[in-house]
Amino acid sequence: MSLTLRGEVRSAGIARTAVTSALRAHALDPFVPPAVQAASEMVAVTARLAPGADLYLSLRHRDDHLRLVVWDQHPRHADPVALSLCEARRRRALWLLGVVVDDWGGGWGLCEATPQPERGCKCWVVLPR
Repeated sequence: MSLTLRGEVRSAGIARTAVTSALRAHALDPFVPPAVQAASEMVAVTARLAPGADLYLSLRHRDDHLRLVVWDQHPRHADPVALSLCEARRRRALWLLGVVVDDWGGGWGLCEATPQPERGCKCWVVLPR
């Protein structure tokens, strides 16, 4: 499943509903609680960092792992200090995501969205069953 959302805080609710529906439709109910929380956190944080810009949410199940990815259009900072501060701010904002993913035994991270023209940041989560 993938969808494009607007960079608005209310998009987190849309992401929760879409992820819940997609997982239940594919009989992946055990993934619903952590996946819904992860999608909601990632979308809410990226919506605040890239207000008004499109966000792209992807959800994929393979080999009994669920992968969620959110791309946003927050421009990459040219200044290394600003880049470091921005990444630290994003990581702090995603503290609840980290707790949920760690508790589930998964992993998460941030990276630059590549290849171009996919500018911005990519936040990802992998959850094992």
